[in-house]
Amino acid sequence: MVDKKTLILGATPDESRYANLASNRLVRSGHSIVNVGLKAGQAAGVPIEKPETIHSDIDTITLYVGPHHQEGLYNYILDTHPKRIIFNPGTENSELRRMANEKGIETEYACTLVLLSIGQY
Repeated sequence: MVDKKTLILGATPDESRYANLASNRLVRSGHSIVNVGLKAGQAAGVPIEKPETIHSDIDTITLYVGPHHQEGLYNYILDTHPKRIIFNPGTENSELRRMANEKGIETEYACTLVLLSIGQY
């Protein structure tokens, strides 16, 4: 299995949230993660950091931030320049998708948890 280092944008310490479930499932599946969110704490044993540091080694950003909160994160997301962005259900955003595609970033409307469970991550 290839490690696809993943940045979880919208990470949360709340174990009932999908972003937290994704952090845990990604780690259990052998992927390294970076948790980025507004709430302090950790998910899957990895601290949650604020969206300030640009990581240059990210394969995938998986979004758990609704479209109405994404605009302020556009530069952060695009400057990270991942290979792909996964728009999880409820995060779909045609404007950000277009901007990412123009920069050569693959995008998909999908569910990280489903992709992991069917071996298509």
